[in-house]
Amino acid sequence: MQAYWTLVRREIGSHFLSWSGYIVVAGTMFLIGLSFVILIASLGDEPAHRPLTELFCGSYPFWLVLLLAPPVITMRSFALEKSTGTFETLMTTPVQDSAVVLAKFTGAMVVYVCLWLPLLPCLWLVRRFSHDPLLLDYGAVGSSYLGIVLLGMVFVSMGCLASAFTRSQTVAAMLTFSAGTAMLLVSFLSLAYSGEASTRGLWLAQVGLIEQMQDFASGIIDTRPLVLYVTLTAFFLFFTKRVVESRRWK
Repeated sequence: MQAYWTLVRREIGSHFLSWSGYIVVAGTMFLIGLSFVILIASLGDEPAHRPLTELFCGSYPFWLVLLLAPPVITMRSFALEKSTGTFETLMTTPVQDSAVVLAKFTGAMVVYVCLWLPLLPCLWLVRRFSHDPLLLDYGAVGSSYLGIVLLGMVFVSMGCLASAFTRSQTVAAMLTFSAGTAMLLVSFLSLAYSGEASTRGLWLAQVGLIEQMQDFASGIIDTRPLVLYVTLTAFFLFFTKRVVESRRWK
């Protein structure tokens, strides 16, 4: 465990001691702030009929952060180590492959969660100056963060797998972004077939990220997406470990 926590601290430090980490933080804060400016401008003086968290999680900047942040965070995980030659040095140390994979995943998740912390003061400010107690439900805020973390686990684990495949950070980021975009496009299909009782409609409803995130944002916690996200995360991390182990097969 000591080696695991050492690697986690090393992974977090590599983000916050580099200029790229602060660019990601600044970009995320800009998009979150932009989302709230658009929301406030669209509401005007009219009362909101849905919780603020539901309105925010349905905005374009929210999904843009979800799609862009994980590739930028995870592209360094293995690709940078391979391109600089430190990967072989790391793997010759007395630490298990699973500990390396989990440490890089944990470090990336810590950075990812930190990116969403500015959302809390934004929600509080809107609640403070709107004078509408129904606009912000604290239970919905908690479930929204749960949905953001669960979706982040899927995208970050997918990014770790993409980074393990290549030496190029750009290729790793593009692979992760493309896979995340594909999952989002499938979600649009689920919206189109949401009223269909066929097998296709029922299957798409199980993988509809947009509808599931809207449920989390409105305070509904369903076990089906929870199981789906945890299973997908375990699936991607398992294959990341297999890719890391593959160096011994050569």
